[in-house]
Amino acid sequence: MKYVGVAILGLGVVGSGVYEILAEHKEVYKKSHNLDVEVRKILTRTKEKAYQIGITDELLVTNIDEICNDDSISIVVEAMGGITASLDYVTAVLKSKKSVVTSNKELYCKYGHILESIAKENKVGLYYEATVGGGIPIIRTLLDNLQGNNVKSILGIINGTTNYILSKMLNENVSYDNALSEAQMLGYAEKDPTSDVDAYDSTYKLSILASLAFKTKIPYTKIYREGIRGVSLIDINYGTKLGYTLKLLAIGKNTSNGIEVRVHPTFIKSSHPLASVNDAFNAIFIKGDSVDDVMLYGRGAGKFPTGSAVVGDVLYAAAHTDSISYSPFENNENADPNVIFNDNFESAYYMRLLVNDTTGVLAKITAIFSKYNISVRQLNQYENGNNGVPLIIVTHITNEKNVRNAVEEINSLPNCGHVEAVIRVD
Repeated sequence: MKYVGVAILGLGVVGSGVYEILAEHKEVYKKSHNLDVEVRKILTRTKEKAYQIGITDELLVTNIDEICNDDSISIVVEAMGGITASLDYVTAVLKSKKSVVTSNKELYCKYGHILESIAKENKVGLYYEATVGGGIPIIRTLLDNLQGNNVKSILGIINGTTNYILSKMLNENVSYDNALSEAQMLGYAEKDPTSDVDAYDSTYKLSILASLAFKTKIPYTKIYREGIRGVSLIDINYGTKLGYTLKLLAIGKNTSNGIEVRVHPTFIKSSHPLASVNDAFNAIFIKGDSVDDVMLYGRGAGKFPTGSAVVGDVLYAAAHTDSISYSPFENNENADPNVIFNDNFESAYYMRLLVNDTTGVLAKITAIFSKYNISVRQLNQYENGNNGVPLIIVTHITNEKNVRNAVEEINSLPNCGHVEAVIRVD
């Protein structure tokens, strides 16, 4: 039986989940994997949390050197979050010739190329299944199972906080502010929700997924990002009438015009499988040239779902010490200069306009659409409001820049009205 000494950095939600799973399943792993996995040390500055789950002082340390210098430890779990301390600690651990398992999506997204280089130099592993999708096994799926495919597209709900907020708005007809407050009360959203609601979290995750899917480095700086702060209950309700459901989607497409990578609120048909993914759940829809459509669904965050992904990597690392694999692409800071990124992507668009109830207004708007080659698929006019007539337009597929130019020109028209909302339709 192989002995595996493990250390854990951080004892928050994920770190405590990892410890509890390893402790509870210790005998299972002996029987099923022939591995005796033992937590040897835990780096934490909050001993109270440790005591609450039965951890004694003999396991607790406050200095990373105590872990780096312990030859009985071969795998270290980084579950601290943040960048500054975690980057220093993971670098030190890799240089001490220990493999690292991390759940830190921002760390891996921004510095994974540096950490992987150090891991290669020291002939140890760097594993990151838990960085995307919580308990969903998406990283290993892309790294191993789908390597025989050219992945054409990836479409995902990969942030549980925003999905909870949008689900709440849709299903209970509550405002964004009220839905966010409830998400914070339940612990789905942080006190400062910026990373989630402004889509930074999803952008980091899409960078990781798209790089694996398209087998080339996709820096997060190449990804178009738009969060959900501006989403209105008005548009969610109009979308429902039109047969659409609003989701914050991470979208990656490998097209003949280049690679498209974007995160933004998107209307999808209410019959689409992703439309039924509610609350804090995640789902990722992949299209490969051989396998066709694959969808993975599950809990996108939480103590035990994310802990499950981390422990899966621990067991994988323990069993593959002689066959360590790294990124299936040139993992540098920047994208390959030969890769083309297309920011003028194609989409259909939902627009809500508030227009003046005067003769000729609609003709002016349609003339601008015609100028920019925008074809209208559906137009609905609703009862006059206090400030104008609500006009809902859904376009046929067109280009992003055409829509931006048209919106700018419509908004500059005197005595016409204003474009209140633009939402892409996939």
